[in-house]
Amino acid sequence: MSTSVLRTADAWWVLTPAGAAKVHTSATTTAELLADRPAIAAAATSSDTVPVDDLALVSPVTAPCRVVAQMTNFASHVKDTNGNPESVPLTFFRKTSGSISGPFADVVRPGHVTLLDYEVEIGLVFGREMPVGTTVTADNLADYVAGLVVTNDISARDVQLPKTQFYEAKSYPTFTPVGPALVLLDADELKRFTDLRLRLWVNGELRQDMTVADMIYRPVQALEALTRFQRVDPGDLLLTGTPVGTALSAPPKPVAFVASLLPPAVKWKMFFKGQARNPKYLKDGDVVEATVATDDGAIDLGRQRTVVRYAR
Repeated sequence: MSTSVLRTADAWWVLTPAGAAKVHTSATTTAELLADRPAIAAAATSSDTVPVDDLALVSPVTAPCRVVAQMTNFASHVKDTNGNPESVPLTFFRKTSGSISGPFADVVRPGHVTLLDYEVEIGLVFGREMPVGTTVTADNLADYVAGLVVTNDISARDVQLPKTQFYEAKSYPTFTPVGPALVLLDADELKRFTDLRLRLWVNGELRQDMTVADMIYRPVQALEALTRFQRVDPGDLLLTGTPVGTALSAPPKPVAFVASLLPPAVKWKMFFKGQARNPKYLKDGDVVEATVATDDGAIDLGRQRTVVRYAR
């Protein structure tokens, strides 16, 4: 049975039917908490609870840690960018863990950014070290993946696209809201990964709505590739991609072909002029909500709610 772990600035909590029960542990990091399973289990059966609404929740994934992400990993998203899902490579990029923020914290758009985008994603949180060369299979996946979190891969598109790299554009502070819960799953529950549905709303308008069945490279494939070159430690976070529905959408193929013939400076000027008219990019005061759950509610990672603010 899944266990939902919450975090405040000074404590860890477990969500129970009666409220939030404090975890009596000396752990200060996600890795340390995941090593103290008896304390988590004790909290799960505790009757000493407080209302969850009384807690000021922060990210259940602590920094510093490794934050790795998969690029264009949903077929619908690949098609929306004029790609071919059957030939898209399994590709990773890194984000700074300094970009991690809480599930209800503001998303702050830097002053030089104009095209701020959203990407609801499922985050895998690791509970066991995975040295380079680790063999990952469907049978042992649950030995390494401790649980799942809702994440939002906030992206500065006008930084990302001209520089043809993701690190800066996705690593500003508050660009990785995480939580509210770190949901610990057993092996049978993790097998329902493909049943999870990702949803994201902006000001109440549903923008993204897709199940993991649309995912191209699922966790076993991704970790087989990642551990060929990257060590993973407890508490590290892997974002697994986003479905169609982001603000950014590729232009029609004929337009894209013509643009490809232009000098880069002219091409990007024309592209961003068009994107500036796109009302889907995030604006000051926009409310972004994101959920990940199975349709039957058996696995529910909770609801994230953040507000966009422009840096002053």
